Amino acid sequence: MTRMSRGLWAARHTRHTGRMAVLASVLSILAGLVHIAIFLAETVWWRRPAVWRAFRLPDQAAADGAAFFAFNQGFYNLFLALGALLGPVLLLNGYSTAGWTLYLFSCGSMVAAALVLRIGGGSRYSRAAFAQAAVPVLALLTSVPALA
Repeated sequence: MTRMSRGLWAARHTRHTGRMAVLASVLSILAGLVHIAIFLAETVWWRRPAVWRAFRLPDQAAADGAAFFAFNQGFYNLFLALGALLGPVLLLNGYSTAGWTLYLFSCGSMVAAALVLRIGGGSRYSRAAFAQAAVPVLALLTSVPALA
């Protein structure tokens, strides 16, 4: 490979990885927004019948009994969302190590939590686990070329 062809390869590679970093950031932000919606469901809207039914609770009494645990879980989701939102902001402002670390940790934790939900809850929670993990998985997959 000549010096010129290495330079052209590096320029193309840089453009490709830059585009993948932008796509990974957009997906991370989307994952953060999904988890903010989950936060709202588990904290602000928890006592609404449509919400607790979505969490497969049989009645209002069961929802009331689980309200504190849902509230606590909602904040876990909020903190993951904030990491998924802040990581790309740091990346765009030149703090690449902190941005990638926060982004990868947040999206990875979202995927891990979805696996726990699916494995611990069985097939009954497949849809919820998929909804929780789909965007973070895509975000993580698009980060691979950007980090290479």
